[in-house]
Amino acid sequence: MIAWVTGADRTAIAPDADADAVTRARAVVSGLRLPAPGSGRTRERLDALADIARDDIPTGRLVEAHVDAEQILADLGVGSPGPGELWGVWAAEAPDGRVSATRRDGRWFLDGVKAWCSGAVGCSHALVTAWVDGERALFAVDLARNGGGSIGPDAWYSPGMAATMTRSVRFDDTPARRVGSGADYFERSGFWHGAIGVAACWLGGARAVGDRVRRTRRDDPVTRAHLGAVDTALWTGHAALAAAAAAVDRDPEDGAVAHVTALRTRAVIEGVATAVLDRAGRALGPGPMVAEADHAAATADLTVYIRQSHADHDLAALGDLVADPDGRR
Repeated sequence: MIAWVTGADRTAIAPDADADAVTRARAVVSGLRLPAPGSGRTRERLDALADIARDDIPTGRLVEAHVDAEQILADLGVGSPGPGELWGVWAAEAPDGRVSATRRDGRWFLDGVKAWCSGAVGCSHALVTAWVDGERALFAVDLARNGGGSIGPDAWYSPGMAATMTRSVRFDDTPARRVGSGADYFERSGFWHGAIGVAACWLGGARAVGDRVRRTRRDDPVTRAHLGAVDTALWTGHAALAAAAAAVDRDPEDGAVAHVTALRTRAVIEGVATAVLDRAGRALGPGPMVAEADHAAATADLTVYIRQSHADHDLAALGDLVADPDGRR
């Protein structure tokens, strides 16, 4: 069951536990109303995302993308998702493929292959980056009405995050609506607010793995030490998320603050998730990872999900920012 509280409004949703992640995500977003980043209630937003991912990591991943798309549309002043819709944000680019956009008779059309499209099977709409005259721009695509392109038969050998139905999508003269330039998308402070939302979901996933350590029947000093380490790691993650929310609420329009805060938060919570995965394995042994479906799924999902981080590249970028005497610390 998925349940969370947002301010004074309590929302509880109980989608079928046996449904696929896309179906669960649709059920969640149909009743989800989150405060906007920088509204003074950013902590509520991040806590809700963490709670959803704690319940089911792939569902959390899809919900996070939908609420990010919702906020992007609001930031750009170009509408909002409609009832029953599930939106993806497809901005990643493979080194060997890209999507281009052309304008004909006042309409935009997309062509090319977009990699790493979470919810490729199941999303009703997507925000897609595409290239126009050597620069990226952002487009909204009605996948249900316009066919959405053809879904690639991508190999996905890991069970981790397989439920997100992440595939390559080939667009072939697919109608689209331009909603902004690349700068409108990438240079918003909201871009980095969304990146913090991803970290909140990582923390939720780490809590799901840590919950199994708390439920262990083993009672010996070494197991207690592992539990203490897991608790400390998760406490650190919660503290980082709270600090990030406070920073966003203090300076909601400051892109430099948002950038540094996002990189710091993601680095901390990636470390937390890595530590929890390691401690859980050492505390519990292989049994739960192979014999308990929920724990096996959470371990596999979280292992793959945190690799959405750019790891050392992000640390290098953070180092550049904090080493700059004119940067924000």
